[in-house]
Amino acid sequence: MRSRVWHGALAVIVFASLVTQIVLTATDTAPHAGPPVYEPAFTRFERLFSYFTIQSNLLLLIAVTALAVDPRRDGRVWRVIRLDAMLGIVITGIVYGTILAGQVELHGAAYLSNLGFHYIAPWAALLGWLLFGPHQRIDARTMAWAALWPLLWITYTLAHGAATDWYPYPFSDVTVLGYPAVLINLGVVVLIAVLLGAVLRLLDTRLPFRPPAGAVADRENSAGR
Repeated sequence: MRSRVWHGALAVIVFASLVTQIVLTATDTAPHAGPPVYEPAFTRFERLFSYFTIQSNLLLLIAVTALAVDPRRDGRVWRVIRLDAMLGIVITGIVYGTILAGQVELHGAAYLSNLGFHYIAPWAALLGWLLFGPHQRIDARTMAWAALWPLLWITYTLAHGAATDWYPYPFSDVTVLGYPAVLINLGVVVLIAVLLGAVLRLLDTRLPFRPPAGAVADRENSAGR
């Protein structure tokens, strides 16, 4: 029950943050790092969903919604989504808190959306995983498949930027920094992901496996049939 409530509450926060950001984007009232420039709606949404933050929160929303419905959720594809969500959202929290915070002054709905994306979601997701699991889900195969999404994001970001001259983050802006510096910056992010994945896997094998409430009763009922 506690696992369902925790993950359900987190799903509501992430969903509300996403909806708020989508509305801000649709109405062209999202905050800008520089002077506001009119862009077609398609371009605004294309750029919105190019952000690592947005993709991480979408993966997290899928993962925690599934856990709110079934705390014992498992499956090969779901394990990859869950690990990518954990890696992505924690990296989002770390990078935003150490590099990006304060670059744009936020108020009202934008402030609340940012609070959900960058401050609540990362650490609530990590704490929920530590407290409720499910554990025993991170193996070598899962880690290998989970590496695909960050690599695709980096490839897409560089290719999209080369074609449009737009980059989602200052540390990925080839126009300003050049390829050598950007590749080093992205390499640091990849290194953080590798180290974080190793820590999560180590903890995953050390943390006790606690079946969610109802699992023991289900097994006993099955055995008594």
